[in-house]
Formats: sequence, structure tokens, C-alpha cells
Amino acid sequence: MVHPETVMAIILMASMTYLTRITGYLLLGGRQMSDHMRQVMEAAPGCVLVAVIVPYFATNNHGDLLALGLTALAASRCSLLSTILIGVGCAWGLRNVLHL
Repeated sequence: MVHPETVMAIILMASMTYLTRITGYLLLGGRQMSDHMRQVMEAAPGCVLVAVIVPYFATNNHGDLLALGLTALAASRCSLLSTILIGVGCAWGLRNVLHL
């Protein structure tokens, strides 16, 4: 069973990730951005997500570390939303199904 606090944390992290992206585009509205600035703007939500999640994975729990590795692999091949879903799914499966 998924705890309501876990669901709320996921929703808040996703909201903050997209809020950083939307805020950046609203602040820079009609301005002309260089390619470098555009790349920075597109990377910001992922950086926020990593900053929130990484301290939680500083454990000796093998299941969490495996989920982190699978999420990193997904991040190199998938979109941000797919990576988030894969990461959450791996963490849930490893904890609740395989009990790692």
C-alpha cells in the first residue's frame, strides 16, 4: 500500500519541477535566448528534482541504490516524465514486491 505522504511528496516534487520551468519562461517571456541559456532553462527542472531526491538515496539500502541506478540509466535514454515514472516504479517495486 502506498502511503498518502509518499503520494503527496511525489505530487509536490513534480509540481515544483514544472513550476521552475514555467517561472523561467514567464520571467524571460519574449526575450531572445541563446542556445546555452535555452539548455540551462531546460535542465533546471531536472536539477531541482535531483536536489530533492539525492539526499534520500544516501543510504545503505540496496533496493534504493538499485532504483537510483535504474533511474540514472532511464535518464540517459528517456524523457523527464518517463524517467520520473520509471524511478518511482522501480523504487516501489523493489521495496514492496521484492522487499529489498
